[in-house]
Amino acid sequence: MNQSVNLVSIFQKPINKQIVVAKQLIILTLEILLSFPLALVLTKLHFGGISWIFGGIFAGTAILQICRIFYQYSPRPNRMARRVGMALVGLTVGAANANTDLTEIATGIPIFIFLTLFLLLCGGCIGYIYSRLSQTNLLTAMLATVPGGVGVMSAIAADYNKNVPLVALVQAIRVTSVVLLIPCIARTAVGNYWNVPNLSINNSWWNFDPSQIELLAIALPITALIVYLVTKCKLPAGDFFGALLLGLTFNTVLDLLPLVSDVNFDPPRLVNIIGQLLLGITIGEYWGEKPTLGKKTLGYALMSVFMTLIAGAIATIIAMQITSWDWLTCLLVTAPGGAAEMILVSLALDHNVEIVTTGHLVRLIAINSSLPLWLFLFRRLEGCGGVGV
Repeated sequence: MNQSVNLVSIFQKPINKQIVVAKQLIILTLEILLSFPLALVLTKLHFGGISWIFGGIFAGTAILQICRIFYQYSPRPNRMARRVGMALVGLTVGAANANTDLTEIATGIPIFIFLTLFLLLCGGCIGYIYSRLSQTNLLTAMLATVPGGVGVMSAIAADYNKNVPLVALVQAIRVTSVVLLIPCIARTAVGNYWNVPNLSINNSWWNFDPSQIELLAIALPITALIVYLVTKCKLPAGDFFGALLLGLTFNTVLDLLPLVSDVNFDPPRLVNIIGQLLLGITIGEYWGEKPTLGKKTLGYALMSVFMTLIAGAIATIIAMQITSWDWLTCLLVTAPGGAAEMILVSLALDHNVEIVTTGHLVRLIAINSSLPLWLFLFRRLEGCGGVGV
């Protein structure tokens, strides 16, 4: 009897897993199908190239809410979709900057490091204030307020058995606020230049040059390998960072091979569009899965996000004082979180992409390499006087 029960449970596991995967694929397909027309409408309304992220956010939120309300099914945000989106965006951004001379920008790395440390210090202070006011334990509060990505910080909270929904809520509010607010400020300030590189249908989404298709066929499997390796190694933001390095070095590496010369890899814009849609969809999914929240919880979350935005504004002012960059470049470099999204905004504006990319890469490296130290300090402080649960 026990043997038969065990056999049933063994055979049920792969079936259940296949059902979950099938549901995830169906939901992702519906989100993509919905996000395309929404993004096209926003493009027609002159929201510019960032319309694709906005369309994805609306689609991700809508589809998951429909699943919850009408089908009583609450799927988790699709982390693999975000990894793929980050990788595709990283590949296209890296390729766009492949011919840029980064020598002069490298001299500004100490400034990038200083601004990153300032934002991290502000994040720690905001987390401490948030912890005391909301009676949340210190580690949860820090994970919720330090700019580091919704998926990464939520995963760490789950590993340490902390309040994952709260961490995801605050991080999602922060990322969404930055993604929506900064482009609107840039659009208002820059005016007509916003739509110069707009990704419209008439702007050739797909480059049918045989040489570019061949290069894309080489680059995509390597990108997939990068995503697989960083997933196994659990490297935060490694998919974006690794794919971006691949895009930066792709031409140079191929030029070193025999019988290959003058390589100029220019990924079709459809690759960038799909990456942006997936990024937006996964941000929207974090909103679509949210349960009903108390007014006090939401109020404290909004307060911490507002303080984070203020810290970013102060960092912008500091950057304007110690650099020769214009205010928009400083704003994009110091925006608290949403590295891939802010780089995409600078790319859509064709505005100092190399500076914005370098600044956010330095921050990603600093945050990810210092995560173990931050977690150690947070846990020690929590043990010395943390409150809440």
